[in-house]
Amino acid sequence: MPEIKDWVAALRLKTLPASISPVLIASAYAYTKGQFDWLAAIVILFCASMIQIITNFINEIYDFKKGADGDDRLGSTRGVSTGRISVRAMWSASIISIVITFLAGLYLVSISDYYILLIGIVSLFFSWAYTGGPYPLAYKGLGDIFVLTFFGIVAVCGTFYIFTGYVDWFIFVASFVPGILSTNILAANNIRDIDTDKQVNKITLAVRLGEKHSIALYNMLMFLVFAIQFYLYLITSHEYILITFLALPLAIVIFKKIILAVGRQYNTVLALSGLLMMVDSLLLSLGIVLGN
Repeated sequence: MPEIKDWVAALRLKTLPASISPVLIASAYAYTKGQFDWLAAIVILFCASMIQIITNFINEIYDFKKGADGDDRLGSTRGVSTGRISVRAMWSASIISIVITFLAGLYLVSISDYYILLIGIVSLFFSWAYTGGPYPLAYKGLGDIFVLTFFGIVAVCGTFYIFTGYVDWFIFVASFVPGILSTNILAANNIRDIDTDKQVNKITLAVRLGEKHSIALYNMLMFLVFAIQFYLYLITSHEYILITFLALPLAIVIFKKIILAVGRQYNTVLALSGLLMMVDSLLLSLGIVLGN
């Protein structure tokens, strides 16, 4: 019988910045347009977090079945792989979570339109297809594209669309900020797991590129985020957006650590990547509000 702490661990709460940050940014921009709604924001945040959790649950099931969560993993232990949570219990939790998320999402459809229903269904489908099905994205080097798309473009633009009924150039460009930072969270995880993933034929982008080139890509994307935010300043002339550069020292710390990281030291990079995403997204959201 799994304990509460086992289920809390299965939630992977440290991954939730990937679902919270896009909602913050889109909500901040909607607020400047006079179209922010607290109830809608809360429901969106709930649904986004639940989709992240569902992805985590299903990922744990399939990684266990495919041997990716063995005794030699360098990350935190998983409830299913250690036997503390049965596969059946995890499937039950996943299905219940999907039903709850779908029902909550119907409220968002009621205040928006059926495009949001389509986005919700597709998002739930890919939460399964990420590691499940005949062509699991995470095992084919497509996990990074999935994260960039759904935790960046879809999450930010979809949230803003619910509030306003449209998407503009600013919010589309801004969506790449959490998208890229989410991708780097995944990248840090996958760089750490290159050797163990190879053993179970999990061909992530990090496995394809190798450690050296994956680190180079990680750093390039991390600093690209600041270039994107500077571009947002240029197209709006809102100098408050530049407060995002207060997160630059943290990025430099990560840059130094990932270059020297070995084995479990990547866990620190992973944690700092999540922190950078949260800090930068908060600063960008604040800059958007103050600049309008």
